[in-house]
Amino acid sequence: MATTWIVLGLGNPGPQYEKTRHNVGQLVIDELATRRQEKLRTHKANARVAESWVRVGGDRFVLAKPNTFMNVSGGPAAALAAFYGVTPDHVIVVHDELDIPFDTIKLKVGGGHGGHNGVRDVAKALGTPEFPRVRVGIGRPPGRMDAADWVLDPFGATERSALPSLVSDAADAVEELIEDGLVAAQQRHHAPR
Repeated sequence: MATTWIVLGLGNPGPQYEKTRHNVGQLVIDELATRRQEKLRTHKANARVAESWVRVGGDRFVLAKPNTFMNVSGGPAAALAAFYGVTPDHVIVVHDELDIPFDTIKLKVGGGHGGHNGVRDVAKALGTPEFPRVRVGIGRPPGRMDAADWVLDPFGATERSALPSLVSDAADAVEELIEDGLVAAQQRHHAPR
């Protein structure tokens, strides 16, 4: 029997944030929707969603981008989980990660939020931190630059050239996590590139 997953891409709404490091999770949702020729539509959970499958006849997933700002992503996450009858272990959160070098992807289930306010709010709203995460590395800011400024800046020129490949790899990681499980996906994506 097919299972339903929610794949939640964290970010901030509005065109001024679209190309920023903090919105890489939403870029991954866009990539997954494009692969399936799906358009995101407004949902009453204060998010834009598209329903699809990893592969026809396989598990169903709901691609979702909250309409809220990053720090209050939990409301839409919990509302979508309730609407679709999905438990937290089937809510995959895709987000930027300062503590991982740029162009690196790491997957895990549970753990702390590492200072990421979007992840913190999702954990609070779901009532547990035990949900799968696809963490897309954006690296630490250079010099004494504040982390908050770094995540809200657009990707630099060198990063932009590698970004399509990074986003595609993160989308692959989501699909593999659903199809093959956490360990198999980790083995593929945690190996040195």
